[in-house]
Amino acid sequence: MASYQDVNAKVVSVEKKQYSRLTDKIIRGTITCLGIAVVGLMILISVFLVYRGSQLFTQYGHSLREFLFSSEWAPNDSAQGGGKVGAAVYFFGSLLTCGIALLIAAPFSVTVSIFISELIPKKTKPFFEMLVEILAGVPSIIYGWMGLTILVPWLKEMSGRPHGFSVLAGSLVLALMILPTMVTLCKDSYRSIPTEQRLAAYGLGATKFQMIKDIIIPTAKGGIFTAFVLGLSRAFGEALAVAMVIGKTRGFPKDLLSPTNNLTASIASDMGGAMEGGEYNAALWAMALSLFIISLIFVFIIGKLGNKGVKKA
Repeated sequence: MASYQDVNAKVVSVEKKQYSRLTDKIIRGTITCLGIAVVGLMILISVFLVYRGSQLFTQYGHSLREFLFSSEWAPNDSAQGGGKVGAAVYFFGSLLTCGIALLIAAPFSVTVSIFISELIPKKTKPFFEMLVEILAGVPSIIYGWMGLTILVPWLKEMSGRPHGFSVLAGSLVLALMILPTMVTLCKDSYRSIPTEQRLAAYGLGATKFQMIKDIIIPTAKGGIFTAFVLGLSRAFGEALAVAMVIGKTRGFPKDLLSPTNNLTASIASDMGGAMEGGEYNAALWAMALSLFIISLIFVFIIGKLGNKGVKKA
């Protein structure tokens, strides 16, 4: 017959298993509820943006063609409507500044990430990685203030124009802001490459730079392109720093040293003064919806790149 101690041990074991199962159920239920809550919140935000952003077209009767391709911007700050809502200047300003920022930051992000990942000694890597993380965490107002007090006066002096507020100033500030994020993502893509590929290249007599050119960059090109897309996505969503240096002039720039305006700067500066429920307010919400759609496009591109990487692996 089983002793009292054996029976007691079995009872304790059963109780532990039941407690463990109950704990698992509680944790699983909590995680599920939090996940559903986050998804539900994102759906609500999306529905709200679509509802408010579409009022410009459904309630005030403006066309999408006018909104995207016209430069006549004079919305009526009342519920009567009848104004002009051509936001082409803002779209062009966003595309131009973000595109130039990406062109400036892309080569630097690739070379700096290669330097940190492949060239410097292991003992000094944490220091350089810490510097990149610090730059990524700097508030955007700091970048904007530095651009306003250092970059804008310098461009004014170099160009000989009345002021230094310009597309180039906004692009340079944006490039500096997105550079740490792009460097980190590029560096992570290099780390995902197996060490065996590096050793195989060295075994075939390749130098370090040949290994980087023929192995590292071609293998990590999907991750590099993803870094570019994420950097561009952040550039499109930045408002305060760009607004401080771009000039906020409602007009197409004649050159890179001319001022202009963009979507985020316009929304940030005008939303507080627009009457709730008016045409002006609806036009700004339509611009916010446009930024949301642009972000979704970037997410879709990144998802496609990720799926291609998984299939290749």
